[in-house]
Amino acid sequence: MSDNNLVLELRLSKNHPIPALPGHCIGGNVWPHSMYTGEEIVEVFTGLGLSHVVWIPDTTLGQWDEALRTAEGLQLIQVCREGEAWATAAGLYLGGARPIVCIQCTGLFESGDALRNIAHDYQLPVFGLIGYRSYLNATSLPGDTCLKFTEPILNAWAFDTVFIDSPDKKFLLADHYRACQEKQVPGIALMAEGAA
Repeated sequence: MSDNNLVLELRLSKNHPIPALPGHCIGGNVWPHSMYTGEEIVEVFTGLGLSHVVWIPDTTLGQWDEALRTAEGLQLIQVCREGEAWATAAGLYLGGARPIVCIQCTGLFESGDALRNIAHDYQLPVFGLIGYRSYLNATSLPGDTCLKFTEPILNAWAFDTVFIDSPDKKFLLADHYRACQEKQVPGIALMAEGAA
């Protein structure tokens, strides 16, 4: 077996396998707290006419990797740092593309200056789908400071934000993207995730 085919299996319990690497499912099992399947997110993104997905996948977002890589009409761009994601999306937007940034809230914290500059100084209508780490596991994972800081940071930066915390709110992603593009303002869809 070559190094490229090495598979590592981790388990929380006998019947609960978890992905060993972002974007990979072991034994066909998907991490339990995912708001969208890969196929659903591709349908949303292509329905919105998006051209590029600029991202750093986490355990939840990474489940979409294969679907996004194989989707017709979408180009997946994985950057090294979250600040690069906003700069890359801004450049794509200025070049006539329709990008979306997909990162976790911890990356939102890291990328604050780049996002502030692009959204407030340059006033570019970039849009981000931000995974809200541990939100769906708040009672079983007490002490995750992402739960304390994510929403206040978005409020302080005055971003037009919607919160998708249950499957019946999944429609908000497309609706909010369209509304922000119509107003030509930056926007954020904050999506609840499970374990860190």
